[in-house]
Amino acid sequence: MKVKHYNVFVIGSGIAGQTVAEICAKNKLKVAIADNREYGGTCANRGCDPKKILVQFSSLLQRCKQLEHSGIIKPPKISWSDVQKFKNKFVQSIPIETEKNLQNLHVDLYHQSPEFISENEVLVEGKTISADYFVIATGKVPRKLKIKGNKHVETSDSILNLNKIPKTASFIGSGYVGMEFATMLAILGSKVTVFEHGSTALKNFDPFLVEALINKMKSLGVTFIFNAKIEKIEALNKNKRVHYTLKGKKQKLKSRKVFNTAGRIPSIKKLKLENANIEANDGGILVNDYLQSKTNSKVYACGDVSSLSLPLTPLSGLQGHITGENIINNNSKKFQFPLVPSTVFTQPNLSMVGLQEEEAKKRYKHINVYKGKVPGWFNAKKANEDTYAFKIISNKRTDVIVGAHILSEKANENINIFTMAISKGITVSEFKKLIFTYPSYTNDLKSMMANND
Repeated sequence: MKVKHYNVFVIGSGIAGQTVAEICAKNKLKVAIADNREYGGTCANRGCDPKKILVQFSSLLQRCKQLEHSGIIKPPKISWSDVQKFKNKFVQSIPIETEKNLQNLHVDLYHQSPEFISENEVLVEGKTISADYFVIATGKVPRKLKIKGNKHVETSDSILNLNKIPKTASFIGSGYVGMEFATMLAILGSKVTVFEHGSTALKNFDPFLVEALINKMKSLGVTFIFNAKIEKIEALNKNKRVHYTLKGKKQKLKSRKVFNTAGRIPSIKKLKLENANIEANDGGILVNDYLQSKTNSKVYACGDVSSLSLPLTPLSGLQGHITGENIINNNSKKFQFPLVPSTVFTQPNLSMVGLQEEEAKKRYKHINVYKGKVPGWFNAKKANEDTYAFKIISNKRTDVIVGAHILSEKANENINIFTMAISKGITVSEFKKLIFTYPSYTNDLKSMMANND
């Protein structure tokens, strides 16, 4: 069989893979890219972008509900079929446009998941392909639940493409995806239950704000069952039945839809990495500071599938850029984790950047913690919003801001202000001297640091 050769063969067409392919192609290298799903990757096709389109409608509806009898006579009805059509206007063109852009760069396209057959060869679409370098940018996929009846559980892909809002819905897992979609469906009329094997939700976020968010979601009709062990999912006529154990007692709950939101794992199962001496673990493909495989120097990994990454699109783009530059310039750039803000798009949003309180206590001898629940502030009161909270952390000796955590309608935007402040080493005193528009959520940021614990 004739072997086709490329300088660079990229596996995965999300933002990381696209970035590598573009850099290498523009530097006159012979490049190919492969993907077994729609070109464009998870975020654009079936992740953060379409999710944000859907969530904006539940957020709008919730704001109207809060202002009912305060000027809103009756909250509007949501036409879910029209919402889906609107979302699809954004999503449907992405694979076509992505392929077109790559072809314009003279990148060869393959539509199958390759399998490694040696350290420098893969088998794809029945062809043997060799390359000077392989780049794995396959992202992550939902973690499969190891329970009986797991075939009856759906994933976030199904949520994004719901034909109608289910009367009841259960989520197994309370991370980003579970909390966001649980909030959305509850606002849109579903009776929602969230199962979590741990004692709380969103373990990587500040507990003070997570508790406030959980209470808000409960007020929206979401039921939380913590410390639950899911035993099996049973298929009924139209519904599913969740069997679980709580405090040693076996219990069950009937639900029209059951969704797996218990986390994601590296998408590497089909690649046969062992044939290419590529080591990986639950965190992803093991790479060095150049995003190069620790066990096969011909292979790079970037984006969510890398062991040095977080599931955030801006970070994937950065890693794609570094990988492309390292292929062109012989490992000229090391990857260093930048300061990355993160948001859970619930209603209200929960956002964070920098250190959590316990991390700050370990790093600094003394810290200042500014925190509060402030539904009485103007920006919350004008929207009849009963949940508004924050925690800001500074190094007591230097007064420099080192962490920010916000729960508010505009947290996803305001957290970017703190990202810049922390990146530039701005002190609390300096920040409070800044002039922002008034009245605005941004101006509230100064008031958050008026008093400390």
